[in-house]
Amino acid sequence: MSFFQKLFQHVTDDKGYKGASAETGYFGTVKADPNFNAQNDAEKLKKAIETKGVDEAAIIEVLAKRSNAQRQQIKAAYQQSAGKLLADELKKALKSHLEDVVLALLMTPSEYDAFEMRRAMKGLGTKENVLSEILGTRTNKEITALKNSFKEVYRETLEEDIKHDVSGNLENVLLSLCKATRSEDRKIDDGLAKSDAKALFEAGKNRIGTVCSVLIDILTNRSEAQLCKIFQYYGQFSKDGLAKDLQSELSGDFEDCMMTLVKVAWNKPAYFAEKLQHAMKGFGTNNDTLIRIIVSRSEIDLLKIMQEYKRMYGKTLQEAIQSETKGDYEKILLVLCGSP
Repeated sequence: MSFFQKLFQHVTDDKGYKGASAETGYFGTVKADPNFNAQNDAEKLKKAIETKGVDEAAIIEVLAKRSNAQRQQIKAAYQQSAGKLLADELKKALKSHLEDVVLALLMTPSEYDAFEMRRAMKGLGTKENVLSEILGTRTNKEITALKNSFKEVYRETLEEDIKHDVSGNLENVLLSLCKATRSEDRKIDDGLAKSDAKALFEAGKNRIGTVCSVLIDILTNRSEAQLCKIFQYYGQFSKDGLAKDLQSELSGDFEDCMMTLVKVAWNKPAYFAEKLQHAMKGFGTNNDTLIRIIVSRSEIDLLKIMQEYKRMYGKTLQEAIQSETKGDYEKILLVLCGSP
């Protein structure tokens, strides 16, 4: 039985499980260097790039141990002193997955989200799960910044690209999330939660054919705290619970997107931990997912994700990375996870 199946069994029990707690504090693994000097770091990188054979260890030491804001200052200092773009020089100097991680670290968070969204929609086939992951886990502020970066870099709106690449109910839910108007209020409206729970039941389990517009409206507009309360009340109408009902009523990428919203509301770090496990289990590693989650969450909640990973799978995320990766690629991921 999966972690989330076990988790959802507690929705209606006497303990009144409320999902992940809203702790305050910093839960990133990457912190700003207190002795930061952008010019010095730019010089270190220049020397590392120009060294015969390239000094990958020095590049990792600088970029993986600086905050994103500091990396942006390093980029500016490098361009001013060397007259070249740091990203271009590193792209020529590095290769494979180490290059992918380093280039991701050099983008701002919104630029990286935009890059990943664009990449998911271009080329052969659309990676719908990436679209659901990013739009389903970002705050309103982050989605707005993502849209602005997308327009600035690609000269198109994110919504236009989604309409071109996705259709049906999945298109509707992604466009709804793109509005970045979802409630983020921690206060719970008990009456609304009861009526929403009933509406969800009436729209799906209690009728032939699912009214997807009702599901989309509630899951994309209510706050995560409000959704947790809705899920609890839903148990009064259905013995199986919302998660199981959605899985029986829906299918494909739309089901995946709806389940993303449900899992994220209950426990966002656990959702990412599960994604990381899926990226590393079985034959071959999904390095795109591994890199995207570790880089994008390294200054947000990677510590919590690592805690959930250990709880869910009985081993540390670092141990999993060591078994799936090697060389400088392994080293930079471990440093981003907080290893010295």
